[in-house]
Amino acid sequence: MKLLIATDMEGISGVVNWDQVRPSHSEYVRSRKIMTGDVNAVVEGALRGGADEVIVADGHNNGYNILLEELDPRVRLHTGNAAPLAMVQGAGDDIDAAMFVGYHGRAGHPLAVLSHTWDPHILNVWLNEFLVGESGINAAVCGYFGAPLLLVSGDQGLAEEVSALIPGVETVVVKYATSYFSAECLPLSESWERLRKGAEEALRRFKRGGGPQPFLLTSPMRVTIEFSLSSQADSAMKMPGAIRLDGRKVQAPASDALAAYNLFRTLVQLSSI
Repeated sequence: MKLLIATDMEGISGVVNWDQVRPSHSEYVRSRKIMTGDVNAVVEGALRGGADEVIVADGHNNGYNILLEELDPRVRLHTGNAAPLAMVQGAGDDIDAAMFVGYHGRAGHPLAVLSHTWDPHILNVWLNEFLVGESGINAAVCGYFGAPLLLVSGDQGLAEEVSALIPGVETVVVKYATSYFSAECLPLSESWERLRKGAEEALRRFKRGGGPQPFLLTSPMRVTIEFSLSSQADSAMKMPGAIRLDGRKVQAPASDALAAYNLFRTLVQLSSI
């Protein structure tokens, strides 16, 4: 049984501020160690639960965050930027399931630490009729390959968001958001124990035939992005086939979830030109 663990940084234990996840700030050094600890806890639980092979994708910023020298030696790490599948590099037909560690709420979430969707100038993203954040976007890619999302970790806002989208997903809350920049954080020992237990239970349930189904979307698909500025929508309209829904909202068609993922990334990149 092969498992993909896709990671981000804003949702890891103890993080409540952008300074903690930016390489230019001294706090980032601490966050890298904690991020690696969160991942190791999930790896341990997943292997206890019956995973035979684990690949970890470092999905934050430039992909140089997890400390390889401190990572569980039983796993392989995908690191670096410009990967074909970005945050879920490693997803493919040989992956049986996925877990997302250190994720955060979507842009505009009413109560989630550092909530955003991919880029600060994105207000909302829809895949077909579903309003999604990074968790939904990446779960759709895993679903395309037939892999269900078994577990997510982050704050309670992220847990509620993903549970509404993917019934039956295991949610591990490592901090309780009290505002965009604050949270009640658990001791690391408690966070890591929750992560170990959650991963083990999610894997055991999956191997018994339970747990969530792959997040599948009806094809052909529609990708809709609402930008914060009309000038960004102007730039995104360079995409062939895109249509303007209003001053800040652009929509474009995609044949399936994998094509939608690449289209989404292209529209975001175009919008910044």
